[in-house]
Amino acid sequence: MKHDAALVESLGARLSGLRGRLSANAEMEKVTWFRAGGLAEALYQPADEADLVAFLEAVPEDVPVTVVGVGSNLLVRDGGIRGFVVRLSAKGFGEAEILSPTQIRAGAALPDKRLAAVARQAGIGGFHFYHGIPGALGGALRMNAGANGVETRERVVEVRALDRKGRVHTLSNADMGYAYRHSAAPAGLIFVSAVLEGYPEDGDAIAAAMDAVQHHRETVQPIREKTGGSTFRNPEGTSAWKEIDRAGCRGLMIGGAQMSPMHCNFMINTGNATGYDLEFLGETVRARVLETSGIRLQWEIKRIGRFRPGHEIDEFLGRLL
Repeated sequence: MKHDAALVESLGARLSGLRGRLSANAEMEKVTWFRAGGLAEALYQPADEADLVAFLEAVPEDVPVTVVGVGSNLLVRDGGIRGFVVRLSAKGFGEAEILSPTQIRAGAALPDKRLAAVARQAGIGGFHFYHGIPGALGGALRMNAGANGVETRERVVEVRALDRKGRVHTLSNADMGYAYRHSAAPAGLIFVSAVLEGYPEDGDAIAAAMDAVQHHRETVQPIREKTGGSTFRNPEGTSAWKEIDRAGCRGLMIGGAQMSPMHCNFMINTGNATGYDLEFLGETVRARVLETSGIRLQWEIKRIGRFRPGHEIDEFLGRLL
């Protein structure tokens, strides 16, 4: 993008009092686990909640603000991202506090795996499934992340969030509007922390459940590849991987992107995939599954940013899907 630095320069006075880390022309391929994608016009990592409020108050509302987490479930298109990308850091948003024998307050940047460990140490059951989710709590809250038969909505008591003007909102479990891999909370809200509830459980039993989760992941998922986790949500009454396999897409490659031969609902960057390669592969799989079984797979991976000119997803796929 030609004018990336101009955005930061034009807001220089407004941003001068902020304490976080500001970068122009941020390389999003260094953020996403796919290791692909274009530049963000600017990236801001706030120091803490007060600094995030100051940032939101300082940035004009007509400037886009996009929030990302650790990038484990994110595909950034090659044309980059307009405006600011906000990424919460573990230093300012990754703390966990035990509130009671069954409740934890956790920051949105707390890694899911760390949340599982905190719960185990406190003897609070019901959080073992987070040991197998390679993201942070903010993303889990937004998409109702789940694994091994448990979902985030089963643990949420309330969520603390900021709106685009920096105002604080507290959302109950009902306010979050949870469904399978979905939350109906307004898209513009930035989750900063949550109160979560489990139940008393022996630490050894929790550790055994966490070990089972890890063993399952290592056995059936390509966890050492550059991947974004599950690519598509499971359709009603079946599994995404079964429909992908049935459509002959296990191991399918486009450019440097491949549907994993190990678990064909996992898309991987074999080394030099672009954001376009990855998204085109995903849309090709959707088209073949629709032709084979009549099922329209829905993306679980979040896709953001603009296509590079001339690299939009082909029209035939758009018409079909």
